[in-house]
Amino acid sequence: MTDTTLNQTLPRLNEPAPNFDSKTTFGPKKLSDYKGKWLVLFSHPADFTPVCTTEFMAFAKAYPEFQKLNCELLGLSIDSNYAHIAWARAIKEKFGIEIPFPIIEDLSMRVANAYGMIQPGASDTSAVRATFIIDDKGVLRAMVYYPMSNGRSIPEFLRLVAALQTSDKHGVATPEGWQPGDKVIVPPPQTQQAADTRGSEGYECSDWYFCKKSL
Repeated sequence: MTDTTLNQTLPRLNEPAPNFDSKTTFGPKKLSDYKGKWLVLFSHPADFTPVCTTEFMAFAKAYPEFQKLNCELLGLSIDSNYAHIAWARAIKEKFGIEIPFPIIEDLSMRVANAYGMIQPGASDTSAVRATFIIDDKGVLRAMVYYPMSNGRSIPEFLRLVAALQTSDKHGVATPEGWQPGDKVIVPPPQTQQAADTRGSEGYECSDWYFCKKSL
């Protein structure tokens, strides 16, 4: 068993996200810096790789939309800050896109191990494409893993942040493929009496447990 395997942990949903205090391309950053804001923390296998470059450009283009949701972006790979800076400069030079968010230097793999970004079945020295959504109270709300060979869909993370915020604000769930403005799902009744009266409460119901409403 390798040291990486021994140190491997996996954070849990709806618990405080693992803390970090790291060097980044925008100076030192720690989790508490993002208190009051949502955060998408995402890892990539390596700088100067084609798939990662497409993801970073997509995140950069979507950054204003994340900001509208009071959400910041923070990248990470097990590369040096110098490599991160050189890669960001290359993206700007070759593709005309500026990276507007920090990238964590994680040569020690402390953050990667704390967040379970290292998957020994894929690589012992590179972070897979892991994405973590942390809310404005520092609680981990969602995590999504992609293999090293396939890029993420950035619009899905925008959608997921918006869905989580909608659920928090209105006490509802969101159906498959939900987009802002779509109808939401009302929590199912918890008693027989509530189930009996659900149909008269003004919701769009297909069954006693399946009702939607507009916000």
